[in-house]
Amino acid sequence: MTSYDADFHQWIDEQTAALKAGQFDRLDVQHLIEELDSMSARERRELINRLAVLLAHLLKWQFQPERRCTSWRLTINEQRRQLALLLEDSPSLAQRLPEFLERAYRNGARAALEATGFLKSPFPESCAYGIEQILDEDFMPAD
Repeated sequence: MTSYDADFHQWIDEQTAALKAGQFDRLDVQHLIEELDSMSARERRELINRLAVLLAHLLKWQFQPERRCTSWRLTINEQRRQLALLLEDSPSLAQRLPEFLERAYRNGARAALEATGFLKSPFPESCAYGIEQILDEDFMPAD
């Protein structure tokens, strides 16, 4: 068996083959656990990052109505599409959206503040949009 550190791709192929063949004694269990944990963390980070980008654009849309543009709307729509795909592939993440919202909002509000050039944040301390609104393709915040 190839070492995890020597050739990661080959290691994956060999681990997959061992699993398919039911050769559980050949598995590198410790590294498999680490990789599965890492995969799960990546999914959560992607969801939080996409949610933060979406929230940043919703905040800019709401607080800078004079600067609204097609690219903001396109970004909002794309993030919603990508979030829907993530949640379709991993429905259990939907249950954790309220938990992820606070972190995503902090990141999104910070990004929106940097992008808008406001000297002081006009944004609420916590997210004023509900999860359903955030994911709703027809929702756009009012002025």
